Amino acid sequence: MSGTGGIVEILSHTGPINLAVLVILVLFSIASWAIIAAKTLAFRKVEHQSATFLDVFRRSQKFSEVQAVCPSLPESSLVGVFQAGYAELNAQFRLTGQAASPGTPPVRPILKSLDAVDRALIRAATAEVTKLEQHLTFLATTASITPFIGLFGTVVGIMITFTAIAEQGSTNLTVVGPGISDALVATAAGLFAAIPAVYFYNHLTHRVKEMSAIMDDFALEFLNIAERNFT
Repeated sequence: MSGTGGIVEILSHTGPINLAVLVILVLFSIASWAIIAAKTLAFRKVEHQSATFLDVFRRSQKFSEVQAVCPSLPESSLVGVFQAGYAELNAQFRLTGQAASPGTPPVRPILKSLDAVDRALIRAATAEVTKLEQHLTFLATTASITPFIGLFGTVVGIMITFTAIAEQGSTNLTVVGPGISDALVATAAGLFAAIPAVYFYNHLTHRVKEMSAIMDDFALEFLNIAERNFT
């Protein structure tokens, strides 16, 4: 309790500049933790629904069967990639008056361009990765800028302390101590905001790379099926 009381006492004597610095750092920290919590929950849903989608995709005999399941798995990144490839297949088959299904139709459908399907899958995967990376740049910004904001508060606090020393003509600890403590609180607050942001930015970015690799593998699997059945 004495530690808490000491911090409260330090904050009660904090100057307006350092108080503004602390408020800014607290806002950065709150926003960072909100993004961390939201992205963690979102990625968990994406990974769970993507695993379900892959299971359905590999068990289905027709792309139309997979398409019917897509609305029930809206969080899966693979759904967006699949629908882009499926739409491109349908667009090419409409041009030739054929049906897009890897079943056994009376006339075997033939793709006009497998490269066009590949490009559609790549565009969709890029869009899905961009969606996954949304707001992660804020964590990187927090990690890089908050230590400097805290350092600014510390420098200002030390300058104020030196001014007090000059005015009172004393370097007694009772004169220097409160100002130094006030200054160092800003540095501590900057590190408190930056350290979690650095860790979770790296962690979440790694998860995005893993999901991107899964999308790339799925795109290749989709192309293999399309090539076997429609070329």
